[in-house]
Order: sequence, then C-alpha cells, then structure tokens
Amino acid sequence: MEPLGFLLDEHVPLFIQTALERAGTGLRVYAVGDDGAPPKGTPDPDILVWIEAHRCFLVTNNRGTMPVHLAGHLMQGRHVPGIVQLPGEVNVGAVLDDLLLIWGAGLPEEFQDRITYLPL
Repeated sequence: MEPLGFLLDEHVPLFIQTALERAGTGLRVYAVGDDGAPPKGTPDPDILVWIEAHRCFLVTNNRGTMPVHLAGHLMQGRHVPGIVQLPGEVNVGAVLDDLLLIWGAGLPEEFQDRITYLPL
C-alpha cells in the first residue's frame, strides 16, 4: 500500500510544499491547484473526498468550516486519513518537523478521521 501523502489547501503558503519536497523523503505533496490535485475553488466536502481517495492528510488553516465539513463527511460513513490544522503563526521549521513526524513516525490510525492541531 502506498504511504500517506499531504494535500495543502489553497490558503497554505507554498513555501511549506517546497520545504516538504526538499526534505528528500519521497513524500507525496500536492497543493490545491497542482496537476493531479483538486483545482482551486474546490468545495471543502469535495476536498475531503479527494484526500480519502488519494490517501493524503489535508494540511489547512481553515479553522472555521473544516470541522463542520469533517463531521458531515464522517456521518456519511466516509473516512479521511487525517486533517492537520496549522497554527495562526507559521514557524516553517516547527511545522516541517511536525509534518514529517506525523508522516514518518505516526501510525495511520492515530490521525484517521480527526483534526490534529499544530504544534504537536
């Protein structure tokens, strides 16, 4: 089975994608709007369906509506690998360390169907 990847929502700074790609881990990293990823403007419920199908954590800074959309997704009997909520102030090094820890050391069931708030 393919390892989990990350999908960065369209409001996450792209330097996080670049930093993850430079980590040299073979990690799959997509940003909304990339080829093969959902297009910009994709509704949150459709993003959740995409991450479920593509086995990716969603990295977001959407504190307002994402918990509501996740609850609706789960009530439909669906699942997500996990959602990672960025802090208001982004420290790139700390965020990168936490994301790599989630990806490399975490067990998939630790994060499934829930929102994990950074910093860990």
